[in-house]
Amino acid sequence: MAVEEEGLRVFQSVKIKIGEAKNLPTYPGPNKMRDCYCTVNLDQEEVFRTKIVEKSLCPFYGEDFYCEIPRSFRHLSFYVFDRDVFRRDSIIGKVAIRKEDLPKYHNRDTWFQLQHVDADSEVQGKVHLELRLSEVITDSGIVCHKLATRILECQGLPIVNGQCDPYATVTLAGPYRSEAKKTKVKKKTNNPQFDEVFYFEVTRPCSYSRKSHFDFEEEDVDKLEIRVDLWNASNLKFGDEFLGELRIPLKVLRQCSPYEAWYFLQPRDNGSKSLKPGDLGSLRLNVVYTEDHVFSSDYYGPLRDLLLRSADVEPVSASAAHILGEVCREKQEAAVPLVRLLLHYGRVVPFICAIASAEVRRTQDPNTIFRGNSLTSKCIDETMKLAGMQYLHDTLKPTIEEICQSHKSCEIDPVRLKEHESLESNMENLRQYVDRIFNVITKSGVSCPTVMCDIFFSLREAAAKRFQDDLDVRYTAVSSFIFLRFFAPAILSPNLFQLTPHHTDPQTSRTLTLVSKTIQTLGSLSKSKSASFKESYMAAFYEFFNEQKYADAVKNFLDLISSSGRRDPKSVQQPILLKEGFMIKRAQGRKRFGMKNFKKRWFRLTNHEFTYQKNKGDPPLCSIPIENILAVETLEEESFKMKNMFQVIQPERALYIQANNCVEAKAWIDVLTKVSQRNQKRLTVYHPSAYLNGHWLCCRASSDTATGCTPCTGGLPANIQLDIDGDRETERISSLFSLYMSRLEKMQEACGSRSVYAGPEQEEYSTFIIDDPQETYKTLRQVIAGVGALEQEHAQYKRDKFKKTKYGSQEHPIGDKTPLLHACAHRDPSSPSPPRFPAGSTPLETRASRATSGSSLRSPPIPCEACRTPSPGRP
Repeated sequence: MAVEEEGLRVFQSVKIKIGEAKNLPTYPGPNKMRDCYCTVNLDQEEVFRTKIVEKSLCPFYGEDFYCEIPRSFRHLSFYVFDRDVFRRDSIIGKVAIRKEDLPKYHNRDTWFQLQHVDADSEVQGKVHLELRLSEVITDSGIVCHKLATRILECQGLPIVNGQCDPYATVTLAGPYRSEAKKTKVKKKTNNPQFDEVFYFEVTRPCSYSRKSHFDFEEEDVDKLEIRVDLWNASNLKFGDEFLGELRIPLKVLRQCSPYEAWYFLQPRDNGSKSLKPGDLGSLRLNVVYTEDHVFSSDYYGPLRDLLLRSADVEPVSASAAHILGEVCREKQEAAVPLVRLLLHYGRVVPFICAIASAEVRRTQDPNTIFRGNSLTSKCIDETMKLAGMQYLHDTLKPTIEEICQSHKSCEIDPVRLKEHESLESNMENLRQYVDRIFNVITKSGVSCPTVMCDIFFSLREAAAKRFQDDLDVRYTAVSSFIFLRFFAPAILSPNLFQLTPHHTDPQTSRTLTLVSKTIQTLGSLSKSKSASFKESYMAAFYEFFNEQKYADAVKNFLDLISSSGRRDPKSVQQPILLKEGFMIKRAQGRKRFGMKNFKKRWFRLTNHEFTYQKNKGDPPLCSIPIENILAVETLEEESFKMKNMFQVIQPERALYIQANNCVEAKAWIDVLTKVSQRNQKRLTVYHPSAYLNGHWLCCRASSDTATGCTPCTGGLPANIQLDIDGDRETERISSLFSLYMSRLEKMQEACGSRSVYAGPEQEEYSTFIIDDPQETYKTLRQVIAGVGALEQEHAQYKRDKFKKTKYGSQEHPIGDKTPLLHACAHRDPSSPSPPRFPAGSTPLETRASRATSGSSLRSPPIPCEACRTPSPGRP
């Protein structure tokens, strides 16, 4: 889900590694230990929660979280909680990173001190305010000056304890006066429309006469301010909850009257400094925040075409895609967007075939084939993750879940064996698990995705042709990927492949480690099995599997998945599970009134149907065939005064559903839209609000079958497993080329050096693979020209956008430092616009900013009026 701007889409994503916490404060009881978990929040909305680590003051989580961020946010926050079985879980502390500060911590492990949490510091949302100063002459002839303060609306207030009933207090404050007034309470909304006006005297009536000139006292105005406090009306005995405040000095009216602006709410400083930051412990995090600013498709034509032609370039080392792998610091960095782009346009198989053949030709020892972290290996790894994820789940998930739930002891190391455990019993438990997983893998060949089979076929053929005397190389070339890099890592760390929701407990993790080692060795077909293990106990255990039937099963499986025959994936009729989880749904017309219509249900989506039941595993209470889904759209919050709602529209009615948070809502909407994208009867218009009390809330139409009043949102790719935006991936590749522009230029120099001099190559150029200097140089010129053209387009867009940016508008409220920081960073008063640089060159400033930000947003020098003139109304 992208944020649409003029001629451009903005995508936000974040990848987080939650490492560990240390030195948490002790529990005030005899045990001293805590049961802790950590949450990830966009502002105050929780979007992820780790497992609970019991009885520890230094809990290790080791959990990864990735999400596309579907809305604007100010802070990425992390809360550490102490679980309490009998009462509400207590917050130990938090880490809050402002959005504009995220680049400082890009992709590096950082220890953050936990900060104290109190109600006065937890704020989010913005307020629309208008101030007007007017002169009033009373009947007695006295001149009064009245300040009209108009509270128009608020947006994005937090939900407190499941509800939000906000109201505002408006206070005119000064050294010797404080006068407060209050709005009405708005029920069940975090986007209240107040539109109330309050009047205050600004100057003392006795200070002015009928003949006095309109002029208010300097000392009064300089010391007066309007303070707006937002509150959540509560029925609890503890009183109303503070939601945030803003303070505006009245001197802003000197610059313009009336004065109107949007403000971000700010926390209130209550002076509580009882705890030092270090007293609460610390949390280790690795955060990668990315913004992709994507133009329309025609902007990317030249660079995209250059990349898609890579498989046809001779030699392939002179292609644009291969060059990207050469200049990036890590091959993985290049492989991710490359594979996604090539998969989207159906060109990944020929490209991987080309680079694999080139790598095999350079390999001297068949035992080392595809064992390095080359571009070939990384591209195949990424292809298997994308195209083979459902295959992996269908094959391994049932057995992995059973291992996690059964908790059978499988320890076979005599040193680690516990007193009450039997080595023979543990060996038998482990052997049964290995046998089950081995059998499901070797019998799954028919389900292996076609794109993986085509790649394995090319690997097999290239290896057999290069090493004709080694009869096993055709197997080891394939097994090094399917077993070593696909199945074995998934068994070892199932949470990284979404096979389990969290890291497994220590005992289960040990079991999976032993299973993974055995499966990896079985699949490797190595000639000396016992030599494959460093541990003697593993060599002894492997004697169970020294029978020829295991090697035959592996070879039959490898023969099947590396055959040239294509199989239609649709021939497999078994339903594919796409997503499941608890959500809250509203009854479909059976009960029309009352909150009792909203109930928590377990939802399950396959490529055949969308169902819900009371609990996981229960019989379905309702089943909606995929062909009956006419549209999937968000539902306006005002319909039921509930956030994160969406609707699944059927021929007779709509099913209204509330997700747990904005990330979950987006994920469900996306996958439901994709699976139903090709339905012939899909709607083109829909009702964004609900049908209640005899009419649609959006258009007021009285018939429940009335045609929709709003166009449906744009369609998404129908391929569930490969939801890829080609333009976004091309933008990412362009950003990488720009980031490593100095290496591109160095590679150009290497091509020139090798073309002119026939002597030994210079050491500084030896890191690049250049088989044909002239062809490589030609491609480099085209790449640099294409990237330079995109840089200019981003620079021009940035200039145009900044000219239109108004600090204090709804898009850029006062209190958000991002617009001013951006302006200050690129101030260049002597140059009204950034210089147009020739195609093939890139501003050094742009490269430097990209290197530190982790974002593909271009950053050209632009004139900054905001830096030369203070923004009106800034507190």
